[in-house]
Amino acid sequence: MHFATSSPAEGVTVVAFPANALGGEQGVALATILTTEVTTSTTTVVLNLSAVQVMNSTGLGMLVSSLATVGRAGASLFLVGVPDRVKQLLEMTRLVDVFQIRNSVSDIVSAQS
Repeated sequence: MHFATSSPAEGVTVVAFPANALGGEQGVALATILTTEVTTSTTTVVLNLSAVQVMNSTGLGMLVSSLATVGRAGASLFLVGVPDRVKQLLEMTRLVDVFQIRNSVSDIVSAQS
């Protein structure tokens, strides 16, 4: 249920999602992490969804809330490792065009160099 964070480059924070993205307490935890990161030195947040096996509508709401939180701080948000099921959910809700989806964290880091 916990999110793991890492910083592969200066100004970049990667937040790895757990297998089940169901919202609730997770949403509060994610919001706290993102708020802390974007008020310090993070200018790019990457949500790594590669471990996600289950995502419900509340989990989808966490992604949208993350985009708003990061955007308000003037930072960028990217999704990587998006499983097919999650991508289908993003397509069905027409959110696939709202998010910046990349193949890997290294693609994002090298594009900023």
